[in-house]
Amino acid sequence: MHLSENEGIERKTFVVSGGLGCVGSALCLELLRRGAHQVRVLDLRTISPWSTHLLNNGVHLIPGDVSCKQDVQKALRGADCVFHLASYGMSGKEMLQYGHIDEVNVNGTCHVLDSCVELGIKRLVYVSTCNVIFGGKEIVNGNESLPYFPLDDHVDPYSRSKCVAEQLVLKSNGRPFKKKNGHLYTCAIRPAAIYGPGEERHLPRIVNLAKLGLLSFKIGEERVKIDWVYIDNLVLALILASMGLLDDIPQREGRPIAAGQPYFISDGFPVNSFEFLCPLLQSLEYDMPKMSLTVPHALILGKIFWVMYTILYPWLNRWWLPQPLILPAEVYQVHS
Repeated sequence: MHLSENEGIERKTFVVSGGLGCVGSALCLELLRRGAHQVRVLDLRTISPWSTHLLNNGVHLIPGDVSCKQDVQKALRGADCVFHLASYGMSGKEMLQYGHIDEVNVNGTCHVLDSCVELGIKRLVYVSTCNVIFGGKEIVNGNESLPYFPLDDHVDPYSRSKCVAEQLVLKSNGRPFKKKNGHLYTCAIRPAAIYGPGEERHLPRIVNLAKLGLLSFKIGEERVKIDWVYIDNLVLALILASMGLLDDIPQREGRPIAAGQPYFISDGFPVNSFEFLCPLLQSLEYDMPKMSLTVPHALILGKIFWVMYTILYPWLNRWWLPQPLILPAEVYQVHS
């Protein structure tokens, strides 16, 4: 017997929304390596640094938008398991587009949930964020029993939308199928800060700021640490989560053990953000920040950029508008 038979992967069809990103691409290739019958990517993009490699390895690329239910249903039809990674507004200029963030992160997730129920897909693994329980206050040795951060208190629309979407996903656990017997089983994965080959959002932006000489200050106290997760470790966690939604594994209250559960995922070694970045920047011969800003002062700077970019974005982004130096939510992410 192949190990992948126990994993619920062999001879199964998988859909990865947002699969042209670094995590989604790595997940697709790992599913194929473990014997998946077919892996499909639903992504708004048609080209990414990984698209050619994915096509050459047999991944099916389906251009589409999760905020369009027809696109979602087209991609999901006949699937055995869905990994929902697609999201918008995590950092930088994207954080200013409130309406589009909700359209993708909340409405798009609703389309995925409804399509799973309508098409009889048993397993849905949702990629959430640690921000669903975090809003700037320090957390020490936190676990999954922590309550959701109040929606009205979130400092950015991305975190708020992901908080709403995760609750919708977990409350949909156990929803009966519309056209046949069976239920949808769901779980949520909350990654720490992601790093590894091909990471697109955070480290390239930081390196570019350092290259331009604009990474000029540290934020907060050195004692403050955050969690990180390497891409391969996150991919393994996603696969384990999908296994935890299988019917033939140990049960909790008559359901698969992971059904309806959220999970924090990290490498297990919290580290100060600037200490983490030091080897990378030194290897590139870029200077580390020499000045320090207190969190209140950094928040003031972030709010100034927030106001400036909120005013300028509608007018200048269609031509050219650089990424803001820092925004309030990013101050919290770096410091806590």
